[in-house]
Parts: sequence; C-alpha cells; structure tokens
Amino acid sequence: MNCVKISKLLSFILRHNPGSHGIILDEYGYANVDDLLAKTSIDRDTLLEVVQTNDKQRFSFNEDETLIRANQGHSIKVDLQLTPVEPPEVLYHGTVSRFLTSIREKGLIKGWRQYVHLSDSINTATKVGQRRGDAIILTIGSHKMWEAGHKFYLSKNKVWLTDYVPPEFIA
Repeated sequence: MNCVKISKLLSFILRHNPGSHGIILDEYGYANVDDLLAKTSIDRDTLLEVVQTNDKQRFSFNEDETLIRANQGHSIKVDLQLTPVEPPEVLYHGTVSRFLTSIREKGLIKGWRQYVHLSDSINTATKVGQRRGDAIILTIGSHKMWEAGHKFYLSKNKVWLTDYVPPEFIA
C-alpha cells in the first residue's frame, strides 16, 4: 500500500470511524500504535514515514510514539486539548460557487466535523477549494470575530479552527 492510500486509511480510522477496524480512540483521539499496526497490516516504518512526510501533517504521535491521532478534521467527538488563540486579522476559506448562497445566508458551519477549518494562507485555501472544483476564496474577518467573543484554535498542523463563522464576518 502506498503512502497516499495509507494516509487516507488513517484519516478514515482516526478521524471518522475507528470501529471499522476494531480500533478504540481515547477521549483525546489517540489510538494505540501497536493495535493500529496489528489491525491494519501497516508496518511501523511505513507508519512513521506517512506521519513524517504527510504534506498536511495530518497525524501526530505522543512523546514516546506509542499513541497516534489525527490533528484535526474529526467527525467524531474527541478533545484535541486545544486552547483559544487570538487569530490574525484575516483568515481564508476555500470553497466552490455551489455553496455560496448557503454561506451568504447561514455563514460557515462545521457540518459533520467538529470545527470550521480556516487557513492563514490564500494558497492553502485555494488548494482546499480546488478539491471540489474552481476555488473561490472567502476572506474571514477573524480578528473582528475574536473581538466579538468567538473562539479560535490552532491545530498542531497549523489549521485554524472555530465553531462557526457568521455571514457578517465573511467577504
């Protein structure tokens, strides 16, 4: 199995459905590495390579590399142990035109994920939006949201997270 396929498998297991492979996550989203290796037939060296070389740094180990988790993007409830962080003046979100009417009416909602994902880079937001078609980049008045009482978190892999972005903060 190549690294991309393994990364997708790990994303599915660690972010969405650990039970599909008999994996149990703790409250912080960590899975036992030995258990994961045994139940997926991934070898330790390959797992280390996937974690270290993943372009989006989706996964991380605990200090002694006995536990692994996804850094963000969960559709299941886990406590990522994030603390609120003051965001930059603006952040960005990549989307496509078919979602614009809903976004203008309802804002950015987390849907089936734990958080709305934002980026401090137009380039990254463009890549995210392009996964579904021609990207449209929304500019989020993140610091104004912060001043209005909205919380922001920065995941270990530098994705900005928030519960909801009201329409009035989206340009």
